[in-house]
Amino acid sequence: MSRIGKKPVKIKDVQVKLEKNILHVKGKLGELSAKLHPNMKIEINNNELVVKRPDDTKINKSLHGMTRAIIQNMVTGVTQGYSKSLEIVGVGYKAEAKGNGILFSLGYSHPIFFVPPEGIKIEVPQPTQLKISGYDKELVGMVAAKIRSFRKPEPYKGKGIKYTDEILIRKAGKTAGK
Repeated sequence: MSRIGKKPVKIKDVQVKLEKNILHVKGKLGELSAKLHPNMKIEINNNELVVKRPDDTKINKSLHGMTRAIIQNMVTGVTQGYSKSLEIVGVGYKAEAKGNGILFSLGYSHPIFFVPPEGIKIEVPQPTQLKISGYDKELVGMVAAKIRSFRKPEPYKGKGIKYTDEILIRKAGKTAGK
């Protein structure tokens, strides 16, 4: 049996509602819903939610742990939230909050203005640091990846936008003569 799939999900301080194959989770930070595979059976007991699979076929085994992980991420998101930190490296590279979006100066001939989707909050504590937070783990990761794609870090000087905990493998440049 799946090690992750058989663990119960604690649903304290969260309202959980199951309609057909759609699970709705509501907490203090927001509300999320996800369509689950019809093979997976969800049981709600006291303050726990358990995912059961009908048999040990390959598809059901692979869906078991994934379904439980999706539900756990939803519950954690609406109770605690998720965040990612980005760092901007490079001379003249910066970000600043403008109205409802962020204005990036990344060495291009034009500035880049990015408006985050609903449910995502972007903070700029310093011109070279960003903190992206929200209650949907998938959306927080997608926004962070989108911002990073504006100027990916290059391997020679490390200039660009990188995750704070990302380790870049640097390359040696050309050497003059022998």
